[in-house]
Amino acid sequence: MKAADWLAVRYGAAVPHRPRPYRPRPWLEFVVHGQPAPQGSKKHVGNGVMVEMSKRLKPWRKAVSDAAAEAMAAAGRTAPLDGQIVAEMVFTLRSKPTSRPTWWPAGVPWSRRAWWLPASTPDLSKLLRSTEDALTGVAWADDARVVAYRRAAKVYALDPREPDALPEPGAVIRVWEIPAATEEIP
Repeated sequence: MKAADWLAVRYGAAVPHRPRPYRPRPWLEFVVHGQPAPQGSKKHVGNGVMVEMSKRLKPWRKAVSDAAAEAMAAAGRTAPLDGQIVAEMVFTLRSKPTSRPTWWPAGVPWSRRAWWLPASTPDLSKLLRSTEDALTGVAWADDARVVAYRRAAKVYALDPREPDALPEPGAVIRVWEIPAATEEIP
């Protein structure tokens, strides 16, 4: 928020309407098939050596980097982004369970036809970390270049409310480049 806008909001003056900024097409957009795996806990195996506890992490990272490299080649991209980046990641975890989740609020009706978002493991932040690391050196030079997320979500397979829900586990990933001369986030 610019200083003039902040002052207008703070002291009650009218703020001029700003039209929604143009949303450009993603610089890179692709789908990864495979079971999303979190980057999380490490186990100490001795002599200062730490290993990942999840055996699914390496296959997930490989699937992400392979899908990104294939999408880059198809889009004619030869080098990873090395500037300000906005990302979007929607993870499809599994089919929706048929039983009522344990966290479902008491007194709220439940139906097998109801849809909800996966409020269970794996953690969304750990999924983002593993996927960001897999894209480093392929889609972007360093995951520190990601300055914002347009969307980060976990969904069930074939969720009718979700356009990015896949029929099987995987992820839909979109990447935008923010030109250096602008302050608008795509």
